[in-house]
Amino acid sequence: MALRLVGISGSLRRHSYNAGLLRAAQAAMPEGTSLAIHSIAGVPLYNADVEAEGIPDAVTVLKDAVAEADGVLLVTPEYNNGVPGVFKNAIDWMSRPASDIPRVFGGKPVALIGASPGGFGTILSQNGWLPTLRTLGTELWTGGRLMVAKAGAVFDEEGNLVDDAIRERLTHFVAAFAESISESKK
Repeated sequence: MALRLVGISGSLRRHSYNAGLLRAAQAAMPEGTSLAIHSIAGVPLYNADVEAEGIPDAVTVLKDAVAEADGVLLVTPEYNNGVPGVFKNAIDWMSRPASDIPRVFGGKPVALIGASPGGFGTILSQNGWLPTLRTLGTELWTGGRLMVAKAGAVFDEEGNLVDDAIRERLTHFVAAFAESISESKK
């Protein structure tokens, strides 16, 4: 059975390390597994007045993609030792209306990875996601961790991953995540 995953980068920057990490993850998917890349660009700041007028199209696209996927790969930057506001905003929008949470997130396998120019990768950001993912009822995959530190040395100026050791770690990570989803579907 083919697995369909969705990947979302929490950065809006054109040559983002995290968008590059997501592209590399897409290229590293094991046979029989696809990773569709989705963007948070176009998701407005959350405002209940806007919600009352209807869920924005960019949010609906993300919600439907996640709801239909077998699993989700969140690729998170780390800003000021925490979760990027723009990424959290997109996830918050995806939880609206609250009655949609089970359809979109309920029991959904989710894995976290990320890249940062700092020396600790994205450990604090990844840890910062835990309460939100738990609240949304996701199934956080904890079979591996990938935090790319000193990203300026492993990505080129276009945001493409150029480090073979990181690429190998990423390949093992996505293969293990996909395998865990396949096993849970048996």
